[in-house]
Amino acid sequence: QVQLAESGGGLVQVGGSLRLSCAASGLDSRDDAMGWFRQTPVKEREFVASISWHGANTYYADSVKDRFTISRGNAKNTVYLQMDKLTPGDTAIYYCAAADADFAFGGRYEYDHWGQGTQVTVSS
Repeated sequence: QVQLAESGGGLVQVGGSLRLSCAASGLDSRDDAMGWFRQTPVKEREFVASISWHGANTYYADSVKDRFTISRGNAKNTVYLQMDKLTPGDTAIYYCAAADADFAFGGRYEYDHWGQGTQVTVSS
């Protein structure tokens, strides 16, 4: 059974940085792409970033490009999201997701496993 556990959320001021982590267990194949999504009470869950199994390919939503960086640990079962230059618009619950494929883009349907989420709040 695949389990994803996010951590690193919190409260930060505008312009600040946070680093989210996602620890995955139960990934039994070497082709699991991973991604980050976010959701607020008034918006549907939206794509943030994704990374291929080997880490060579990444994909970002336009709203976070050049501010956020997704990466994988050497063991491939940990994914990070470095978030810089944060704005109030980045306030959301951030979810980690895993896809049973080598790479996935921004469609929620592409992902097979989801974490419980971690809250990120950016204060102005």
